[in-house]
Amino acid sequence: MRLTTKGRYAVTAMLDLAIHGGQGPVVLADIARRQGISLSYLEQIFARLRNHALVLSVRGPGGGYKLARGASTIFVGEVITAVDEQLDATRCGGANDCQAKGTCLTHELWRDLSGRIHDYLHGVSLQDLVERRGVEELVNRRRGTAGLSLRASSGTRGGVSRIAVGAR
Repeated sequence: MRLTTKGRYAVTAMLDLAIHGGQGPVVLADIARRQGISLSYLEQIFARLRNHALVLSVRGPGGGYKLARGASTIFVGEVITAVDEQLDATRCGGANDCQAKGTCLTHELWRDLSGRIHDYLHGVSLQDLVERRGVEELVNRRRGTAGLSLRASSGTRGGVSRIAVGAR
């Protein structure tokens, strides 16, 4: 199994959207700048995320992207799958033809590992990542606002989790 740059960037961009989406739709150029990701690459990624109903696009002045559901209901595994990443550690892609004469000796090991990776990534939500220790400090450091606190509110507005920024 190999998680490519596309999968990593998709998760990073969705986390950025979860963090900054509380102030309204987020422009891809802002995500690209904050995360050091090519804008054209992000556009390709967000087309896939939109097709899988993970993000909504808002057109017009003040437009951009927002989460299609609350951050607590969007899971990392969904994001990775949406951009066509395979979470399969087997060499045969689960087809049981690892070797010319069938299944290899370690096929079951790799299949079980794939299952555990799938279960883990489908159990971690964007909200879980927002609340992880260190994320708040990193966001505040990048903003240059060490005195502010990033807090996730429990409520949602229009299916989008709100993230509040306020003084500590």
